[in-house]
Amino acid sequence: MPTYEYVCSDCETRFEVRRSIKQIDDPATCPNCHSSHVTRQISRVLAFSHSSDGGVSMLGGGGCAACSSSACSTCASRN
Repeated sequence: MPTYEYVCSDCETRFEVRRSIKQIDDPATCPNCHSSHVTRQISRVLAFSHSSDGGVSMLGGGGCAACSSSACSTCASRN
């Protein structure tokens, strides 16, 4: 099931919701302040490529919407 990222317009909390693709446009509620004024964010995707010699290369993405480098407290909470 896909995970969608949201940000609350009232308290600026960033959060994720796991839901089916059919539910993508259903309203979401902020877990912090319970506001329905939330906006779905565009998520970054991390992809890898495996070479014939067994090596792995990162193709792009990584990090989070907050810092883009896996170095903020939001990234640390996901690991």
